[in-house]
Amino acid sequence: MSTTPIIFLFFLFLSATVSTAITTVSSDITALKSIKSGINQKTISSFTCLYSWDFTSDPCSPPHVTHFLCGLSCSGNRVTQLTLDPAGYTGTLSPLVSQLTQLITIDLSDNKFSGQIPNSLFFLPNLQTLILGSNSFSGVIPASISNLKKLQTLDISHNFISGSLPNSLTQLTELTRLDLSYNKLNGALPKLPKNIIQLALKANSLSGYLQKQAFTELTQLEVVELSENSLTGTIPGWFFLIPSLQQVNLAKNSFTGLEILKPVNSNLIAVDLGFNKISGYPPANFSTYPMLASLTLSYNKLRGRIPWEYGKTTTLSRLFLDGNFLIGLPPKDFFSGKTSLSGSLGDNCLKMCPISSGLCLKSQKPLSICKQAYRGKLKPKS
Repeated sequence: MSTTPIIFLFFLFLSATVSTAITTVSSDITALKSIKSGINQKTISSFTCLYSWDFTSDPCSPPHVTHFLCGLSCSGNRVTQLTLDPAGYTGTLSPLVSQLTQLITIDLSDNKFSGQIPNSLFFLPNLQTLILGSNSFSGVIPASISNLKKLQTLDISHNFISGSLPNSLTQLTELTRLDLSYNKLNGALPKLPKNIIQLALKANSLSGYLQKQAFTELTQLEVVELSENSLTGTIPGWFFLIPSLQQVNLAKNSFTGLEILKPVNSNLIAVDLGFNKISGYPPANFSTYPMLASLTLSYNKLRGRIPWEYGKTTTLSRLFLDGNFLIGLPPKDFFSGKTSLSGSLGDNCLKMCPISSGLCLKSQKPLSICKQAYRGKLKPKS
Protein backbone atom coordinates (compact mmCIF):
# COMPACT_ATOMS: atom_id res chain seq x y z
CA MET A 1 0.00 0.00 0.00
CA SER A 2 1.38 3.43 -0.92
CA THR A 3 2.35 5.65 2.01
CA THR A 4 1.59 8.86 0.04
CA PRO A 5 -2.10 9.15 1.13
CA ILE A 6 -1.10 8.51 4.75
CA ILE A 7 1.55 11.26 4.66
CA PHE A 8 -0.92 13.63 3.01
CA LEU A 9 -3.54 12.95 5.70
CA PHE A 10 -0.91 13.45 8.41
CA PHE A 11 0.06 16.88 7.11
CA LEU A 12 -3.61 17.78 6.67
CA PHE A 13 -4.26 16.83 10.30
CA LEU A 14 -1.17 18.74 11.42
CA SER A 15 -2.27 21.83 9.49
CA ALA A 16 -5.75 21.68 11.01
CA THR A 17 -4.27 21.24 14.48
CA VAL A 18 -2.00 24.26 14.04
CA SER A 19 -4.79 26.44 12.63
CA THR A 20 -7.13 25.68 15.52
CA ALA A 21 -4.29 26.20 18.02
CA ILE A 22 -4.28 29.96 17.33
CA THR A 23 -5.53 31.81 20.36
CA THR A 24 -6.02 35.56 20.18
CA VAL A 25 -4.12 37.34 22.96
CA SER A 26 -6.40 38.17 25.85
CA SER A 27 -5.82 41.94 25.66
CA ASP A 28 -7.09 41.97 22.06
CA ILE A 29 -10.20 40.02 23.04
CA THR A 30 -10.86 42.43 25.93
CA ALA A 31 -10.53 45.37 23.52
CA LEU A 32 -12.92 43.83 20.97
CA LYS A 33 -15.52 43.11 23.67
CA SER A 34 -15.26 46.71 24.88
CA ILE A 35 -15.62 48.08 21.35
CA LYS A 36 -18.77 46.05 20.78
CA SER A 37 -20.25 46.98 24.17
CA GLY A 38 -19.74 50.69 23.39
CA ILE A 39 -22.16 50.44 20.48
CA ASN A 40 -25.91 50.72 20.83
CA GLN A 41 -27.13 47.13 20.61
CA LYS A 42 -30.28 48.23 18.78
CA THR A 43 -28.09 49.25 15.81
CA ILE A 44 -26.40 45.84 15.59
CA SER A 45 -28.73 44.13 13.12
CA SER A 46 -28.50 40.45 12.23
CA PHE A 47 -26.85 41.18 8.89
CA THR A 48 -23.98 43.26 10.33
CA CYS A 49 -20.39 42.37 11.08
CA LEU A 50 -20.73 43.11 14.79
CA TYR A 51 -23.64 40.70 15.08
CA SER A 52 -21.26 37.87 14.17
CA TRP A 53 -18.83 38.84 16.92
CA ASP A 54 -19.73 35.95 19.23
CA PHE A 55 -16.99 35.51 21.80
CA THR A 56 -17.80 31.85 22.37
CA SER A 57 -15.20 31.32 19.64
CA ASP A 58 -11.76 32.83 19.19
CA PRO A 59 -11.59 35.97 16.95
CA CYS A 60 -8.39 35.00 15.15
CA SER A 61 -8.89 31.23 14.90
CA PRO A 62 -10.17 30.00 11.52
CA PRO A 63 -12.42 28.85 10.09
CA HIS A 64 -14.91 31.70 10.52
CA VAL A 65 -18.12 29.91 9.60
CA THR A 66 -20.62 31.51 11.95
CA HIS A 67 -18.61 33.86 14.20
CA PHE A 68 -16.39 36.87 13.41
CA LEU A 69 -17.40 36.72 9.77
CA CYS A 70 -16.16 40.24 9.06
CA GLY A 71 -15.08 43.49 10.69
CA LEU A 72 -11.57 42.44 11.65
CA SER A 73 -8.48 40.72 10.30
CA CYS A 74 -5.66 39.01 12.13
CA SER A 75 -2.04 38.12 11.64
CA GLY A 76 -1.30 35.12 13.80
CA ASN A 77 -2.88 35.74 17.19
CA ARG A 78 -3.08 39.55 16.92
CA VAL A 79 -5.78 41.76 15.42
CA THR A 80 -4.28 43.92 12.65
CA GLN A 81 -7.36 45.47 10.99
CA LEU A 82 -10.57 46.87 12.39
CA THR A 83 -12.83 47.58 9.40
CA LEU A 84 -16.48 47.84 10.38
CA ASP A 85 -19.19 47.78 7.76
CA PRO A 86 -21.22 50.99 7.12
CA ALA A 87 -24.26 49.68 9.00
CA GLY A 88 -25.31 52.82 10.86
CA TYR A 89 -23.78 51.81 14.19
CA THR A 90 -24.31 54.39 16.93
CA GLY A 91 -22.34 54.76 20.12
CA THR A 92 -18.81 55.69 21.15
CA LEU A 93 -15.41 54.22 20.42
CA SER A 94 -13.94 52.47 23.45
CA PRO A 95 -10.59 53.79 24.76
CA LEU A 96 -9.50 50.15 25.03
CA VAL A 97 -8.93 50.23 21.26
CA SER A 98 -5.39 51.16 22.30
CA GLN A 99 -4.85 47.57 23.48
CA LEU A 100 -4.92 46.46 19.83
CA THR A 101 -1.28 47.41 19.55
CA GLN A 102 -0.72 45.56 16.26
CA LEU A 103 -3.46 47.44 14.41
CA ILE A 104 -2.40 48.64 10.97
CA THR A 105 -5.83 49.81 9.77
CA ILE A 106 -8.90 51.30 11.46
CA ASP A 107 -11.89 52.08 9.24
CA LEU A 108 -15.17 53.00 10.94
CA SER A 109 -16.44 55.24 8.15
CA ASP A 110 -20.07 55.84 7.21
CA ASN A 111 -21.56 55.08 10.60
CA LYS A 112 -22.90 57.24 13.45
CA PHE A 113 -20.18 57.09 16.09
CA SER A 114 -20.27 60.13 18.38
CA GLY A 115 -18.33 61.64 21.24
CA GLN A 116 -14.62 62.34 21.28
CA ILE A 117 -12.05 60.20 19.54
CA PRO A 118 -10.29 58.42 22.43
CA ASN A 119 -6.90 59.98 23.05
CA SER A 120 -5.53 56.48 23.60
CA LEU A 121 -6.09 55.74 19.90
CA PHE A 122 -3.29 58.17 19.04
CA PHE A 123 -0.75 55.92 20.75
CA LEU A 124 -1.11 52.88 18.49
CA PRO A 125 2.50 52.29 17.36
CA ASN A 126 1.83 50.44 14.10
CA LEU A 127 -1.20 52.29 12.73
CA GLN A 128 -0.89 53.21 9.04
CA THR A 129 -4.50 53.95 8.04
CA LEU A 130 -7.05 55.79 10.21
CA ILE A 131 -10.43 56.38 8.55
CA LEU A 132 -13.25 57.76 10.70
CA GLY A 133 -15.04 59.75 8.00
CA SER A 134 -18.80 60.35 7.90
CA ASN A 135 -19.59 59.89 11.57
CA SER A 136 -20.45 62.34 14.36
CA PHE A 137 -17.17 62.49 16.25
CA SER A 138 -16.54 65.77 18.09
CA GLY A 139 -13.74 67.35 20.09
CA VAL A 140 -10.32 68.47 18.90
CA ILE A 141 -7.36 66.83 17.23
CA PRO A 142 -4.85 66.48 20.07
CA ALA A 143 -1.13 67.16 19.84
CA SER A 144 -0.63 63.49 20.70
CA ILE A 145 -1.51 62.60 17.11
CA SER A 146 2.23 63.01 16.49
CA ASN A 147 2.72 59.60 18.14
CA LEU A 148 1.32 57.87 15.04
CA LYS A 149 4.75 57.74 13.42
CA LYS A 150 3.74 55.20 10.77
CA LEU A 151 0.46 56.84 9.76
CA GLN A 152 0.03 57.19 5.98
CA THR A 153 -3.70 57.97 5.62
CA LEU A 154 -5.78 60.14 7.96
CA ASP A 155 -9.44 60.71 7.10
CA ILE A 156 -11.75 62.24 9.72
CA SER A 157 -13.89 64.14 7.19
CA HIS A 158 -17.62 64.82 7.66
CA ASN A 159 -17.62 64.97 11.46
CA PHE A 160 -17.84 67.74 14.07
CA ILE A 161 -14.15 68.15 14.89
CA SER A 162 -13.37 71.66 16.14
CA GLY A 163 -10.40 73.73 17.25
CA SER A 164 -7.23 74.44 15.34
CA LEU A 165 -4.91 72.05 13.56
CA PRO A 166 -2.06 71.06 15.90
CA ASN A 167 1.50 72.06 15.01
CA SER A 168 2.49 68.47 15.79
CA LEU A 169 1.02 67.37 12.45
CA THR A 170 4.38 68.10 10.89
CA GLN A 171 5.85 65.16 12.82
CA LEU A 172 3.75 62.70 10.79
CA THR A 173 6.50 62.22 8.26
CA GLU A 174 4.91 59.13 6.64
CA LEU A 175 1.54 60.82 6.06
CA THR A 176 0.59 61.11 2.38
CA ARG A 177 -3.20 61.64 2.50
CA LEU A 178 -4.95 64.03 4.89
CA ASP A 179 -8.71 64.64 4.69
CA LEU A 180 -10.38 66.71 7.42
CA SER A 181 -13.03 68.27 5.19
CA TYR A 182 -16.50 69.17 6.46
CA ASN A 183 -15.67 69.79 10.10
CA LYS A 184 -15.52 72.89 12.30
CA LEU A 185 -11.79 73.52 12.27
CA ASN A 186 -10.57 77.10 12.65
CA GLY A 187 -7.37 79.09 12.80
CA ALA A 188 -4.48 79.21 10.38
CA LEU A 189 -2.81 76.41 8.48
CA PRO A 190 0.17 75.06 10.45
CA LYS A 191 3.28 73.65 8.85
CA LEU A 192 2.18 70.52 7.00
CA PRO A 193 3.82 67.07 6.88
CA LYS A 194 6.50 67.09 4.21
CA ASN A 195 5.35 63.96 2.36
CA ILE A 196 1.70 64.96 1.90
CA ILE A 197 0.37 64.13 -1.57
CA GLN A 198 -3.34 64.87 -1.08
CA LEU A 199 -4.51 67.66 1.23
CA ALA A 200 -8.25 68.15 1.79
CA LEU A 201 -9.57 70.66 4.33
CA LYS A 202 -12.71 71.75 2.51
CA ALA A 203 -15.70 73.32 4.31
CA ASN A 204 -14.18 74.35 7.62
CA SER A 205 -13.57 77.81 9.12
CA LEU A 206 -9.85 78.10 8.45
CA SER A 207 -8.63 81.68 8.26
CA GLY A 208 -5.53 83.74 7.63
CA TYR A 209 -3.13 83.85 4.70
CA LEU A 210 -1.42 81.16 2.68
CA GLN A 211 1.93 81.19 4.45
CA LYS A 212 4.97 79.75 2.73
CA GLN A 213 6.16 78.15 5.97
CA ALA A 214 3.05 75.91 5.98
CA PHE A 215 4.07 74.39 2.63
CA THR A 216 7.83 74.23 3.14
CA GLU A 217 9.39 71.02 1.78
CA LEU A 218 6.11 69.78 0.26
CA THR A 219 7.72 68.54 -2.94
CA GLN A 220 5.20 65.69 -3.46
CA LEU A 221 1.98 67.67 -3.02
CA GLU A 222 -0.41 66.95 -5.92
CA VAL A 223 -3.92 67.86 -4.74
CA VAL A 224 -4.99 70.83 -2.58
CA GLU A 225 -8.65 71.21 -1.57
CA LEU A 226 -9.15 74.27 0.65
CA SER A 227 -12.45 75.56 -0.68
CA GLU A 228 -15.27 76.85 1.53
CA ASN A 229 -13.13 78.38 4.26
CA SER A 230 -12.31 81.95 5.30
CA LEU A 231 -8.80 82.24 3.91
CA THR A 232 -7.86 85.73 2.82
CA GLY A 233 -5.13 87.95 1.36
CA THR A 234 -3.29 87.45 -1.91
CA ILE A 235 -2.78 83.96 -3.30
CA PRO A 236 1.03 84.09 -3.68
CA GLY A 237 2.89 83.16 -6.83
CA TRP A 238 5.10 80.58 -5.14
CA PHE A 239 2.03 78.49 -4.31
CA PHE A 240 1.40 77.47 -7.93
CA LEU A 241 5.09 76.62 -8.35
CA ILE A 242 4.99 73.74 -5.85
CA PRO A 243 6.80 71.09 -7.96
CA SER A 244 4.23 68.25 -8.11
CA LEU A 245 1.05 70.31 -7.86
CA GLN A 246 -1.75 69.12 -10.19
CA GLN A 247 -5.13 70.21 -8.78
CA VAL A 248 -5.98 73.29 -6.72
CA ASN A 249 -9.37 74.28 -5.34
CA LEU A 250 -9.43 77.52 -3.33
CA ALA A 251 -12.98 78.50 -4.28
CA LYS A 252 -15.41 80.15 -1.84
CA ASN A 253 -12.89 81.86 0.39
CA SER A 254 -12.14 85.56 0.87
CA PHE A 255 -8.98 85.94 -1.21
CA THR A 256 -8.55 89.48 -2.56
CA GLY A 257 -5.49 89.20 -4.77
CA LEU A 258 -3.76 86.79 -7.12
CA GLU A 259 -0.12 86.53 -8.22
CA ILE A 260 0.80 84.13 -11.01
CA LEU A 261 4.45 83.58 -11.89
CA LYS A 262 5.75 81.84 -15.00
CA PRO A 263 6.70 78.24 -14.23
CA VAL A 264 9.93 76.52 -15.18
CA ASN A 265 8.22 73.11 -15.16
CA SER A 266 4.69 72.48 -13.99
CA ASN A 267 2.21 69.61 -13.72
CA LEU A 268 -0.70 71.92 -12.90
CA ILE A 269 -3.90 70.64 -14.56
CA ALA A 270 -6.88 72.25 -12.82
CA VAL A 271 -7.34 75.49 -10.83
CA ASP A 272 -10.57 76.71 -9.22
CA LEU A 273 -10.48 80.16 -7.61
CA GLY A 274 -14.15 80.97 -8.09
CA PHE A 275 -16.33 82.88 -5.63
CA ASN A 276 -13.63 84.91 -3.93
CA LYS A 277 -13.01 88.67 -3.90
CA ILE A 278 -10.04 88.71 -6.26
CA SER A 279 -9.60 92.05 -8.00
CA GLY A 280 -7.29 93.24 -10.75
CA TYR A 281 -6.77 91.83 -14.24
CA PRO A 282 -7.00 88.14 -15.22
CA PRO A 283 -3.39 86.85 -15.00
CA ALA A 284 -1.99 86.23 -18.48
CA ASN A 285 0.70 83.97 -16.99
CA PHE A 286 -1.82 81.17 -16.51
CA SER A 287 -1.32 80.56 -20.24
CA THR A 288 2.32 79.60 -19.60
CA TYR A 289 1.40 76.52 -17.57
CA PRO A 290 1.98 73.76 -20.14
CA MET A 291 -0.60 71.25 -18.83
CA LEU A 292 -3.34 73.54 -17.53
CA ALA A 293 -6.67 72.18 -18.81
CA SER A 294 -9.25 73.76 -16.48
CA LEU A 295 -9.30 77.30 -15.07
CA THR A 296 -12.11 78.82 -13.01
CA LEU A 297 -12.10 82.47 -11.93
CA SER A 298 -15.88 82.87 -11.72
CA TYR A 299 -17.55 85.48 -9.54
CA ASN A 300 -14.64 87.57 -8.43
CA LYS A 301 -13.97 91.27 -9.08
CA LEU A 302 -11.78 90.93 -12.15
CA ARG A 303 -11.82 93.69 -14.72
CA GLY A 304 -10.10 94.61 -17.94
CA ARG A 305 -9.83 92.42 -21.03
CA ILE A 306 -9.55 88.67 -21.27
CA PRO A 307 -5.86 87.99 -22.03
CA TRP A 308 -5.44 87.08 -25.68
CA GLU A 309 -2.92 84.45 -24.52
CA TYR A 310 -5.82 82.36 -23.18
CA GLY A 311 -6.96 81.84 -26.75
CA LYS A 312 -3.53 80.57 -27.84
CA THR A 313 -3.09 77.76 -25.34
CA THR A 314 -3.47 74.27 -26.77
CA THR A 315 -4.26 72.51 -23.48
CA LEU A 316 -7.01 74.71 -21.99
CA SER A 317 -10.37 72.97 -22.46
CA ARG A 318 -12.46 74.48 -19.64
CA LEU A 319 -12.54 78.20 -18.84
CA PHE A 320 -14.96 79.89 -16.46
CA LEU A 321 -14.68 83.68 -16.23
CA ASP A 322 -18.35 84.44 -15.61
CA GLY A 323 -19.54 86.84 -12.93
CA ASN A 324 -16.75 89.41 -13.21
CA PHE A 325 -16.48 92.86 -14.86
CA LEU A 326 -14.46 91.93 -17.95
CA ILE A 327 -14.73 94.30 -20.93
CA GLY A 328 -13.84 94.41 -24.62
CA LEU A 329 -14.07 91.66 -27.18
CA PRO A 330 -13.39 88.06 -26.15
CA PRO A 331 -10.47 86.42 -28.01
CA LYS A 332 -11.52 85.29 -31.50
CA ASP A 333 -9.66 82.01 -30.99
CA PHE A 334 -12.36 80.95 -28.52
CA PHE A 335 -14.84 80.75 -31.39
CA SER A 336 -12.63 79.62 -34.26
CA GLY A 337 -13.65 75.99 -34.00
CA LYS A 338 -10.01 74.94 -33.66
CA THR A 339 -10.50 74.18 -29.96
CA SER A 340 -13.20 72.42 -27.96
CA LEU A 341 -13.26 75.05 -25.22
CA SER A 342 -16.18 74.84 -22.79
CA GLY A 343 -17.11 77.05 -19.86
CA SER A 344 -18.68 80.49 -19.48
CA LEU A 345 -17.89 84.13 -20.20
CA GLY A 346 -21.36 85.29 -19.18
CA ASP A 347 -22.38 87.92 -16.64
CA ASN A 348 -19.51 90.27 -17.56
CA CYS A 349 -19.32 93.53 -19.52
CA LEU A 350 -18.07 92.03 -22.79
CA LYS A 351 -18.93 93.25 -26.27
CA MET A 352 -20.14 91.00 -29.06
CA CYS A 353 -19.98 87.67 -27.28
CA PRO A 354 -21.65 85.40 -29.88
CA ILE A 355 -25.01 84.20 -28.65
CA SER A 356 -24.53 81.09 -30.76
CA SER A 357 -21.60 80.03 -28.57
CA GLY A 358 -22.18 78.12 -25.35
CA LEU A 359 -19.39 80.20 -23.83
CA CYS A 360 -21.62 83.26 -23.98
CA LEU A 361 -24.59 81.83 -22.15
CA LYS A 362 -25.74 84.04 -19.28
CA SER A 363 -26.32 87.48 -20.69
CA GLN A 364 -23.83 90.27 -20.05
CA LYS A 365 -24.39 92.71 -17.21
CA PRO A 366 -26.55 95.79 -17.81
CA LEU A 367 -24.60 98.81 -19.03
CA SER A 368 -25.54 100.75 -15.90
CA ILE A 369 -23.83 98.22 -13.63
CA CYS A 370 -20.75 98.14 -15.86
CA LYS A 371 -20.52 101.94 -15.86
CA GLN A 372 -20.77 101.97 -12.11
CA ALA A 373 -18.02 99.38 -11.80
CA TYR A 374 -15.71 101.49 -13.95
CA ARG A 375 -16.90 104.72 -12.37
CA GLY A 376 -18.58 105.94 -15.56
CA LYS A 377 -15.43 105.58 -17.68
CA LEU A 378 -16.75 102.65 -19.70
CA LYS A 379 -17.92 103.57 -23.19
CA PRO A 380 -21.40 102.41 -24.22
CA LYS A 381 -21.66 99.19 -26.23
CA SER A 382 -21.48 99.75 -29.96
